[in-house]
Amino acid sequence: MDDITIPEGIQIFTTIKAFRKWRREILLSGKTVGFVPTMGALHAGHMGLATQAANDNDVVCLSIFVNPAQFSPTEDLATYPRTLQADLDTLKETLPDKACAVLVPSVAEMYPNGIPLDRSQQEGAFVEVLGLSHQLEGKTRPHFFRGVATVVTKLFNIVQPEHAYFGQKDVQQCMVLRRMVRDLHLPVQLHICPTARAEDGLALSSRNAYLTEDQRHDALALYAALSRMQSLYDLGMTDADTLREAGKELLSNFPDVRLDYISIASPDTLKEIQGEIDPSVGAVMSGAVYVGTTRLIDNFLINVQP
Repeated sequence: MDDITIPEGIQIFTTIKAFRKWRREILLSGKTVGFVPTMGALHAGHMGLATQAANDNDVVCLSIFVNPAQFSPTEDLATYPRTLQADLDTLKETLPDKACAVLVPSVAEMYPNGIPLDRSQQEGAFVEVLGLSHQLEGKTRPHFFRGVATVVTKLFNIVQPEHAYFGQKDVQQCMVLRRMVRDLHLPVQLHICPTARAEDGLALSSRNAYLTEDQRHDALALYAALSRMQSLYDLGMTDADTLREAGKELLSNFPDVRLDYISIASPDTLKEIQGEIDPSVGAVMSGAVYVGTTRLIDNFLINVQP
């Protein structure tokens, strides 16, 4: 942290003890805190969440923590973008007149027992949300939602926000966290904000930084497939199997893109819909693809409020 210049108006905390002292002062002053958990490498999507938090609350708090528990041993923990100075500068530029706090804890602060990436070697307290974590993203990344639920529970306990803000791009994560908050009776209100996109439709993600110039075009494949499925549904095609096949067919036009999954699932259970989509229930259209070694996700909602 010695080489970081902290912009005026932003308070940065690296320990839970120091943060809790600050948080108590905010509580006693009667001010509300809007919280945006992040792993850093902030982009316009994060700033949209921070802006919404600023509109709704007296104080904005972000966490910047690359959470080891949601990475497997084969994933990109070591190379995940870490851009703290740029992140702080971006936050100041976006919210120049808002009181902001940034929690940047160490791994040792967040996981006192340590956190080996091999799940079988992990010790300590972890949180799992059964029923919504094993399908879709959970098939490819079976460790992921346990890691997310655990770190968000820790962060909610530390920050104790009145409101917390997440992006619809990670729709399954949002559903998992909403169930977790309800089941654990956590006193925080979740807000799911629309997916932030580039002008050509690509969902903003910190991992987009991995894409080469040539791969950037292929990265639009998933958005194009989901858009095609949405268009067909709007034209009256309501059979889920047919819509999934239409999405896969469009993806076949991108030979350098590898499909992980295309899904049309129940918004309540995330079980795959077979047959006709019930418009009174709606659906979650989602997918994941690999462009080179970069894994990208996206989703559209049909008659569902995020």
